[in-house]
Amino acid sequence: MRSIKLLLFLGFGFIIFSAFIASGSLDIGDLAPMQSTKMQSTNGEMISLLDVKAANGLLVIFTCNTCPFVMAWEDRYASIQQMAKKNNIGIVLINSNEGKRDKDDSFDEMKKHARLQGFTAPYLVDKDSKLANAFGAATTPHIYLFDKSMKLAYVGAIDDNYKSASEADKHYLKDAVNNLIAGRAINPNKTKALGCSIKRP
Repeated sequence: MRSIKLLLFLGFGFIIFSAFIASGSLDIGDLAPMQSTKMQSTNGEMISLLDVKAANGLLVIFTCNTCPFVMAWEDRYASIQQMAKKNNIGIVLINSNEGKRDKDDSFDEMKKHARLQGFTAPYLVDKDSKLANAFGAATTPHIYLFDKSMKLAYVGAIDDNYKSASEADKHYLKDAVNNLIAGRAINPNKTKALGCSIKRP
C-alpha cells in the first residue's frame, strides 16, 4: 500500500523538484567544506564530517524524512551503508530542511525516522542549511562521494531509477565506489540529482 501511494504521489507531481547540480556547487576535486563543524546527531552526539570519515573516504547523503524521491530511494540506503562499510568509506546522512524544522523534519521526527529505517550511519541536523549551502546541495537525495583526501570524487544520484532498484540500468554510486577503491577514473563523476528541493530557512 505504501508503494502504491508513493507512486501515485510521484505520478501527480506534488512537491517534486528536479534539478541539475546547483550552480556554484562543489566541483570534482574540491575539498569538502566545513569538515570539522560539529552537528547534532539523532543519537545525541555532536559529530563532524571528519569524525565519520574512514580510511578510503566519506559518503555524504543529503536526505530528509518525507520527500517522495527519498522515500522511493530509501530502500537502497541499507545496502549503501553496507557497501560503504565493506569498502572502508565513512557515511553520513544530512538533513538540511531547516525550513521544515518545526514540522516533518524536526529533530524528534528525525529520531523516529532513523529508528524506523534502521539507519546505522549518523543522521545529522544541518542547522540553517549551512552545510547544504557550502556544498551547493540542491535536492533530497543528493550524493557526494569524497576520496581519502576528502576531495570530491562523485556527485549526483544513486542510480537511474528511483522507482525500482531492480530496474535500474546504471548504478552510478556503486560504480563510483568500486572505481574509487580500484584507483580507476570515475565516469560519469557527475550525474543529475533528482529529488525535492532542500527547504532552506
